[in-house]
Amino acid sequence: MNVRVWLLICSMGLFFSCSQKKNNDIEEVREFIHNSWDKTVRFNQKGDSTLIGLPYPYTVPCINDHFQEMYYWDTYFTNEGMILDGHLDYAKNNVDNMLYIVDKYGKMLNGNRTFYLNRSQPPYLSMMVARVYQENKDKEWLKKAYNTLKKEYRFWMTERITPVGLNHYANSASQASIDSFLYVGSERLGTDFRKKGLSDEQLTLLGRNLLAECESGWDMNPRYEMRCLDFCPIDLNSNLYLYEKNFAYFANELGLADSSKIWTDRAAHRKALLKQYCYNDSDRLYYDYDYVNDRQSDVVSAAIFSLMYAKVVDQSEADNLVKALDKLEFEYGISTCENRDYQYSYQWSYPNGWAPLQYLTVKGLDNYGFKKDARRIAQKYVDMVTNTYKTTGHLWEKYNVRKGNADVRNEYEMPTMLGWSAGVYVSLTDYLADK
Repeated sequence: MNVRVWLLICSMGLFFSCSQKKNNDIEEVREFIHNSWDKTVRFNQKGDSTLIGLPYPYTVPCINDHFQEMYYWDTYFTNEGMILDGHLDYAKNNVDNMLYIVDKYGKMLNGNRTFYLNRSQPPYLSMMVARVYQENKDKEWLKKAYNTLKKEYRFWMTERITPVGLNHYANSASQASIDSFLYVGSERLGTDFRKKGLSDEQLTLLGRNLLAECESGWDMNPRYEMRCLDFCPIDLNSNLYLYEKNFAYFANELGLADSSKIWTDRAAHRKALLKQYCYNDSDRLYYDYDYVNDRQSDVVSAAIFSLMYAKVVDQSEADNLVKALDKLEFEYGISTCENRDYQYSYQWSYPNGWAPLQYLTVKGLDNYGFKKDARRIAQKYVDMVTNTYKTTGHLWEKYNVRKGNADVRNEYEMPTMLGWSAGVYVSLTDYLADK
């Protein structure tokens, strides 16, 4: 059921289990989002200064001030909401711009800025292509997109591959960029790495690791022990598994049966590698794998639900992964990482909850039949965003899942947000309305 129809029924008193006040509050947030999408659209074909020009209009995460460029993984979650809210055109333009960037640079960049040329972000472009194709069924468009997506996949499999066959995050930053980010990273983590007695070589390696965390999208977090380059993340490899499954689907749609089998085999191989290196026999959970030191991380994080979102694991394994909720679920949703003492105060950790992680958790749980859990977490996020909007008049980049507000650990001034917070809100209110 469309959320607008559901809210209309509630407001008419025809659906007696609805809370009139609560539904009016949700409708108010939905109207704010619906009326704000246009304000996030930018169009600059030529570019200027550091901005890379793009052939089509694109959306940015914030209406004003911060983040006035198109970002990679943010846009996947934004697109999901925009499509449900009647803006397939905006979503398709975003995807076409990303395909343009891949064709031009061999990878999708962190965002359309020249200072992002040294890195990408979590790969979601094949998922965006699949979503648009489900709406328009344009096989000629899909054929072109599929060929471009294979270029992006080649980037991950050549420049981001490890000796164990799984992928990791990295970057190709210059020394100047590394030096600059060592200063930025120090500021964000409340320390000064240059005063810790490290050699120039050690500082350079640390800078590369910090920039690799930026490519992960989780900048900064405790999962990688400040050695992101050394880890094969479970969420990155789950996404690439889904790429391989999507490619098999695209090939079938395009009548390429032989190619479809190749991609299916590759996905099966990646699934086996994830089980071999990331699965823990003791607690039957999955962890990021440190391939340099041949050991697993010991941090339980919301990345575990990417395995369920991408349908990597079997049902029996999913039955065990749900137990991660014991460490990650709180009053207002899913915490980024479990509650522990860490070396630094990271924004991608407890008690912060980020919109994409709520979405991936809900979709992952739903994929394996844990609908009660999925709906409970979706409701927590919706309640938190709704209540915070009532008191602040804004949507925010991240939230506190213990307090249900925007009192969060920050590494920079937190901007008001539309982007993925809005996209996930639209998606999850529609999900809850679909009885």
